[in-house]
Amino acid sequence: MCTTCGCSTTDTHDHDHHHGDLQHSHSHSHNNDHEHLDHEHDTHDHHDHHHGDDNHSHDHDTRDHHDHDDRKRTVIAIEEDILAKNNRLASFNRALFKDKGIFVLNLVSSPGSGKTTLLERTLRDLADQFRFAVIEGDQQTDNDARRIAATGVAVRQINTGAGCHLDAHMVMHGTEGFNLDSLDVLLIENVGNLVCPASFDLGEHHKVAVLSVTEGEDKPLKYPQMFRNSTVMLLNKTDLLPHLDFDVEKCKEYARRVSPGITIFEVSARTGEGMEGWYQWLTAGTEKP
Repeated sequence: MCTTCGCSTTDTHDHDHHHGDLQHSHSHSHNNDHEHLDHEHDTHDHHDHHHGDDNHSHDHDTRDHHDHDDRKRTVIAIEEDILAKNNRLASFNRALFKDKGIFVLNLVSSPGSGKTTLLERTLRDLADQFRFAVIEGDQQTDNDARRIAATGVAVRQINTGAGCHLDAHMVMHGTEGFNLDSLDVLLIENVGNLVCPASFDLGEHHKVAVLSVTEGEDKPLKYPQMFRNSTVMLLNKTDLLPHLDFDVEKCKEYARRVSPGITIFEVSARTGEGMEGWYQWLTAGTEKP
């Protein structure tokens, strides 16, 4: 189960995550047969209460309290175990990327922020400068992977099914289709979600949060862990600002409130406005992966 949302695909050793166009087949069997017993109620006894001076004596069974504590401790133990396994695999990924000299970025956002469009433009504009590969994470379909493939860059699709984020195990297997010795930059487009991907280290060098101006300037305050764990925030779709009631400076202030050191670029993946600053930051990162 996921530490945040309870999705069942984060136990990296018990689930197969399919790549490309393969579909997931999950079979769950629930026994919903209940035996209903006829109960005989004596209405006279039911209504025969003695109230006296409105003093009530209640007998509480403390077993419910202990059962709740036991369940809570069990859930916490499972969550810690899942993250511990993930972090071990993330360390393996990180060591591999370091050995191969690959700069790895994990792009995170809510759905519709423009991550794929931003990736497309980045890959095309820097095609002569870097050798790229992309891992595309999505619950279903390979639509985004097809768009990336059209740029001529090697891409691997990971469908998570009911899962709401990628984990280190999926990324480990996702890299198997690449010639890592011929790569400079690996870009991971995570599943659209501002909650769960924040908790899962993939072995990347940096998380890059993409926030669209259509989403509202308060997103960094609503999802602080994501922005706190991100090195960069790309404030995307700035070409739409004339048509929106969006306070750019307030959004940037909110982001810096939860992550004082975050680097912010105002960009439009559609027009190319502001992308040069993002490219310069990415270039600098490749010099010390």
